[in-house]
Amino acid sequence: MDHFLSIADLTPTELQGLLDLATELKDEWAVGGNRPLLKGKTLGMVFQKPSLRTRVSFDMAMIHLGGQALYLSPGEIQLGARESVPDVARVLSRYVDGIMARVFDHDHILQLAAYSRVPVINGLSDYNHPCQGLTDLFTIWEKKGTLKGLKLVYVGDGNNVARSLLFGATKLGADFILAGPEDYFLSADDIALGERFASESGSKVEQTGDVDAAVAGADVIYTDAWYSMGQEAEAKKRAQVFPPYQVNEALVARAKEDVIVMHCLPAHRGQEITDAVADGHHSVLFDQAENRMHAQKALLVKLMADGFQ
Repeated sequence: MDHFLSIADLTPTELQGLLDLATELKDEWAVGGNRPLLKGKTLGMVFQKPSLRTRVSFDMAMIHLGGQALYLSPGEIQLGARESVPDVARVLSRYVDGIMARVFDHDHILQLAAYSRVPVINGLSDYNHPCQGLTDLFTIWEKKGTLKGLKLVYVGDGNNVARSLLFGATKLGADFILAGPEDYFLSADDIALGERFASESGSKVEQTGDVDAAVAGADVIYTDAWYSMGQEAEAKKRAQVFPPYQVNEALVARAKEDVIVMHCLPAHRGQEITDAVADGHHSVLFDQAENRMHAQKALLVKLMADGFQ
């Protein structure tokens, strides 16, 4: 691993290795703290989009590992406007030991990686959200003990989070079903790539508008906001389309008794998910949020720790 740009880039062995390391680091922290594996290291964090979880989880992950993080706000860099993306990569990578970027245009992530001397982590782009996907896989693995043979149902918009889940679930042997309005399905190219991974792991991929049938027998139900950051102009239109796909108690009751319910947050309570579900006994929303920190510690160690295998 030179960079972390998409879960699709990882082999199943590499992906499972990150989950194993995340478990080790989380357990280590629980009994006294992590080894200073990143002592003297600095992570530069480039933000075009604001975030509670991405900002704090990466910052604390570096602190846990003995390093430090440097926050760069949207106004400080104006990535691709005030200065070209290649030039930002060339300059910043001479100052820091790793770069995490949270951007709109996925091509900015690719350019940063192409011109950087140090590892680049995709903290989110409009195309995908691999850090969230890694966290989600870690949380499922932690709660269920495996991904092989599980049924993961993503309810809602085929967005960047859904895309990363598709790639990760199918690489590790879980069935991935997206239940949502047909106009908001994942693309044919996304599905083709997911199906290739599924054929190698023995899982399957499906998209359907029938959410009741989709969640029957589900091990995991996952949802996200009906519109993503940058899509606010579509909020009114989407609010008319997505209500049948709300994750509520009636929908959850159609799944397995031990189903877990996930959401990457922030949640628009009363829209894609009800309070009763978000705060109910099936919910792992806040364990999932905490796991951003532990999963990303594994990622940072793999990419930035000297001599770590």
